[in-house]
Amino acid sequence: MTAPFIEHINLTVRDPERSAQLLNDLFGWHIRWQGPSQLGGCTIHVGDARFYIALYTRDGAASPDETFIKGRPFNHVGIVVDDLDAIERRVETAGLVPFSHGDYEPGKRFYFLDFDGTEYEIVSYA
Repeated sequence: MTAPFIEHINLTVRDPERSAQLLNDLFGWHIRWQGPSQLGGCTIHVGDARFYIALYTRDGAASPDETFIKGRPFNHVGIVVDDLDAIERRVETAGLVPFSHGDYEPGKRFYFLDFDGTEYEIVSYA
């Protein structure tokens, strides 16, 4: 039996198309599926053949600000990359601000907030 692994994460966003494009641009992922959500609204699945991030909205731009308070319900999404510097340049090109750089065991990392305030930790073990 294969060891368990995370197949997907489901995030609420205001604009799934914009968020999907960001993840595609940063990580070279693609849209695996998109369509209406069972709960109303719409969802886009973006990732690769192994995993994806589901980007969901019910209220779109009308989503209440408190929906996106950092740490509610989790602190960040961690993404492992080979070339940390290249991803940081892509984050900056997207108009987002990298912060909290760290170089400690077991790897180097930085963080950024996406358009809705969701925090991402980008780490390299290379």
